[in-house]
Amino acid sequence: MRTVLRRPDFRLLFVGLLASMAAESILLLALAVWVKDLTGSDGLAGATIFAVIAPMTLAPLVGWFVDRHPRRPFFVVANLVTAALLTPLFAVGDRTDVWIIYVVAALYGLSYVTLSAALSGLIRQLVPADLLAEANGVLQTVRQGLRLIGPLAGAGLYAAVGGWLLAALAMVGFGVAAAVVGALRVPESPAETAALRWPAELGAGLRHLAGEPALRRALFGYGLGSLVMGFSESLIFAYVDRGLGRDAAFVGVLVTVQGIGGLLGGLLSAGVVRRVGEVGTLAAGVALFGPAALALAYPSLWLGFAAVLLAGVSLPLTMVGLHTLIQRRTPAGLIGRVAAAAEAVVGGPQALSIGAGALLVGVLDYRLLFALIGLATLLAGSYLWHHRTLTPPPAPTHHPPLPTPRRPVDHEVVATTRRRRGH
Repeated sequence: MRTVLRRPDFRLLFVGLLASMAAESILLLALAVWVKDLTGSDGLAGATIFAVIAPMTLAPLVGWFVDRHPRRPFFVVANLVTAALLTPLFAVGDRTDVWIIYVVAALYGLSYVTLSAALSGLIRQLVPADLLAEANGVLQTVRQGLRLIGPLAGAGLYAAVGGWLLAALAMVGFGVAAAVVGALRVPESPAETAALRWPAELGAGLRHLAGEPALRRALFGYGLGSLVMGFSESLIFAYVDRGLGRDAAFVGVLVTVQGIGGLLGGLLSAGVVRRVGEVGTLAAGVALFGPAALALAYPSLWLGFAAVLLAGVSLPLTMVGLHTLIQRRTPAGLIGRVAAAAEAVVGGPQALSIGAGALLVGVLDYRLLFALIGLATLLAGSYLWHHRTLTPPPAPTHHPPLPTPRRPVDHEVVATTRRRRGH
C-alpha cells in the first residue's frame, strides 16, 4: 500500500475521500436507528437501507450521464449536491416525518451510485493498472476502519442531540471532499468527455459486462449471493432485539466490531488479489459471509462478535476483487457506465432481498433466515471459486523507489577540501 500512497495525486484524492467516507460512516446506520426510534419497527428500520439501495436500478442511466463529463469536476459537483440533499433531515420531528428520512435515503442512494461511478474512472486515470488492487485496498481499509468509530459516534451523537447534528456533520464531510478533490489536477482525455449518443450508448455498460467472460461470471455469482445477503439489514435489528435483548443502538456496537474485520480484510485484499486473482478474491469474500450468517442463527453475544468480525473481513475482499476486475477489464471511456451497470446488477438483487427481508422478519424466525443466507452465500462463493482461473494472479511488477534528490555541489567547499589534502 505504501507504493500507491507515494503518489501525490492519489494522496490528495485519498484525503478527500477520507472526509466523505467519514460522513457516510456516521450517517447511514444512524438513519436506520432514527427510523427504529421513531417507529419501533425492525422492518421499517431495515427498509431505510432498502431506500438507499433501490436507486441502483437507475445505474445504467447514471453511468451514461457520468461518462459524458470530466471525472474530477463531476466528482466535486456531485459531493456538493450530496451535501445539499441532506438538508431536509433538519425538518424531521416525529413519526409522521419518517417519509422525509426515506426520501433523503433514496436521494443519497442515487448520489452514492453517481459518486462510485465517477470515482472508478478517477482512480483508473490516476493509478497504473498494476497498482489498482493496492489503491482499492487502501480505500476499502479506510472505509472499513471508519466503522470502528463512525457507527458508535453516530449512535452516540444521535442519542445525545438527535439526527440534525449528524446531518450537519455529514454535510461538512461532503463539502470538504469537494474542496480537496477540487485541488486535484487530472488530464482529461477527449474520448472520455465526448458527446455520447442517446439511447444507443445507454446500454453499453451492460453489453460490456455480458460480453466479458470474467465480469459476466463474477457478477452472476455475486448477484446470486446478493439475493439473500440483503436480508441481514433487517435481521440484524431482530437479532439484537429478540436474540440479545438489547435496544437498537447496540447495532452500532456490532457494526463497529464488523469494522475491525473490515480493517483486516482491507489490509489483506491487495495481497489476496496477487495470489488468487480478482475473481478468486471475490469468491473468498462472498464465501466468508456464509459461516458468519450461520453463526448469527444462534443468539450469543460473543459468537455474534465473531460472526460480524468475519462478515467484516468478507466485505473489502468482495469490493476490492470486483472493483479491480472492472477497472482492469474495461476501456477508460466506458468505465462509468460499466461501474454503474455493475452496481445495478448487484444492487438490484440486493435491494429486492432487503425489501423481502423487511417483510420476512415479521413472518419467519430470523434464525431460519440467517441459516438460509449462510447456505446460499456458500454456494455462490463455490461457483465463483470454480471460475477463478478467468483472472489468474497478475505477474509481479517491480516499482523502483523514488529517486533521492541530489544535493547541489558546492564548488568552493570542494576546492577547499582539495587544498587541505594537498591536491
